[in-house]
Amino acid sequence: MDDHSLVKSVLGGNQQAFEFLIRKYEKLVFHMIHKLTSEEVMVEELAQDVFMKVYEKLPGFRFDSKLSTWIGTIAYRHTINVLKKTSKMSYKALEEANEDQFFKEKTTPADILESSSVSEFVQKNIDKLPSHYRNVLYLYHIEEMSYPEIVEITGMPEGTVKNYLFRARKLLKEELSKYMQKEELL
Repeated sequence: MDDHSLVKSVLGGNQQAFEFLIRKYEKLVFHMIHKLTSEEVMVEELAQDVFMKVYEKLPGFRFDSKLSTWIGTIAYRHTINVLKKTSKMSYKALEEANEDQFFKEKTTPADILESSSVSEFVQKNIDKLPSHYRNVLYLYHIEEMSYPEIVEITGMPEGTVKNYLFRARKLLKEELSKYMQKEELL
């Protein structure tokens, strides 16, 4: 079922269509939220809130963007708003946090041997990135969204999105190269 038919069906009162919409986009919503907070209880509650907002706002959706982009935007903005309210830390303060602190936990070759794969090791290092970098990296590389789609979801200027993506890749590369240098010494 394409998104136009799905939206029409949900708006027509078809409960199964809404359940299908949730199943279709729950991975996106959970990833968006999980990239901003790792508190599992909060992730679950926020995901439920997001889908309630989607349901409430669906009559106003006009397909000016992809449905996935629109839902991702709701998930991102709702999560940021809740985090701002609960943590008393502004998003600006998050952006200005010292980047060196995100790789405090040192990973040794023994840690890698314990992990089941290299991708798991890389994912652990991605998870250590600041949430705004991690989120942009996820949207671009995993969800394969374009810059304009990421701009729409996050509300950030395109230059900021590009900057965050550049910095995220740079931090990740620096951390992974530290490991590679250690491996070469062994």
